Amino acid sequence: KDRQLSDEMILAFGLGYSNPYSDDLYKYLRGKGYSEELIRKAGLINTDERQGVYDKFWNRVMFPIMDVNNRVIGFGGRVMGDGKPKYLNSPETVVFDKSRNLYGLNRARTSRKPYMIICEGYMDVISLHQAGFNNAVAALGTSFTSGHASLIKRYAKEVVLTFDSDGAGIKAALRAIPILREAGLSIKVLSMKPYKDPDEFIKALGPEAYEERIEKATNYFIFQVGTLMNEYNLDDPSEKTEFHNKVADMLLEFEDEIERNNYLESVCRTFNIPLDGLRQLVKKKGLNYIGKKQREEKETIKSGNKEKEEAVVLAQQILLTWLIEEKNIFESVAKYVSPSDFSDDFYKRVAGIFWAQMEENEANPAKIIDNFQDEDEHKKVAALFNSPLINQNLTMQEKEKAVNDAVILIKKKSLDDRAKNATDISEMQNIIQAKAQLGKIHITLN
Repeated sequence: KDRQLSDEMILAFGLGYSNPYSDDLYKYLRGKGYSEELIRKAGLINTDERQGVYDKFWNRVMFPIMDVNNRVIGFGGRVMGDGKPKYLNSPETVVFDKSRNLYGLNRARTSRKPYMIICEGYMDVISLHQAGFNNAVAALGTSFTSGHASLIKRYAKEVVLTFDSDGAGIKAALRAIPILREAGLSIKVLSMKPYKDPDEFIKALGPEAYEERIEKATNYFIFQVGTLMNEYNLDDPSEKTEFHNKVADMLLEFEDEIERNNYLESVCRTFNIPLDGLRQLVKKKGLNYIGKKQREEKETIKSGNKEKEEAVVLAQQILLTWLIEEKNIFESVAKYVSPSDFSDDFYKRVAGIFWAQMEENEANPAKIIDNFQDEDEHKKVAALFNSPLINQNLTMQEKEKAVNDAVILIKKKSLDDRAKNATDISEMQNIIQAKAQLGKIHITLN
């Protein structure tokens, strides 16, 4: 009531409170027959040595969090008085994923406006809805994510960011912009100065003034450049040059030349930067950028190849570990893989010894270790018999997946290597046929 919320809004958003007693909800739910484990999984209780079991939310104004279908999936609580933390949110549960839900979206999704207003908190959303802006939503006590952006994209093509006008609000807007851009949304940023948040602004100037601010909202890129400019003393030539260089770098993010030129002209007009000078700087940096990108792509390919090699070596280690632990699967594995398929020289030697033992029905881990006199190799082969994989209490399905994934990866690498060295068409055809069979590999553990 002190925040001037109407009864209609209080009812619409299901606002309530949790009383000052720290175990009332727990006792109430237990009395209804719910188990302590289920109440804990719902994120409604905590436990510590001093207090035992106690309610997560007590002495707080409560904000139910609903999904798009108006089902309550979590809660936010604002402390009554000066306690800490000021705001408390439900932890993530099987039904509450903070990165895929937005506060107020259950109501905002039915708005007929072509854009959504993104703000920071529960009260901002409710105040905006009360003022007639029924397209306002907020993230749920977490940073803005790609999941949030995808959710908004279902209902609108444009967003207006209306975060608090303090430093934290500006940082939050700058973090959200690239995520929203990636989702293909058009972005504007609303200035509420001299007021801190939408609630303060509307109480002071009214909904009409807020509507005007929406219409005059700044294009996101101009907002980014303006925020950057505040970090530099433009009376200092070196700082001014550095600022222009940073702006040129930002403009290079636009791959489409027409779009880049449009933003370049707008930036120069807004911030009084010489158009020809910035255009030349962007062109010069663009040439360097292309060369750099080509170098990075080459490095990425090299890095990717290295990661693939490491994955194959790990697969060989995993497969040997399971074969030594679960000798009954050897025959199934041997249908697809032989020691010659192992690309790592060390594991190829281990596999050769183990395969020979299995063919003689005399599998003996100690004898395998005896074949390696070098201390490092001795430790490496011994590690196969004491791998953390064995002690992870994996389900049968998880074990099967580990074995099958390892077999397929090892065989694929072996076939790829053979293909590189193939000398005639018939050999290449055999390799192609073998590759086509990889998807049919299925080894069952008993």
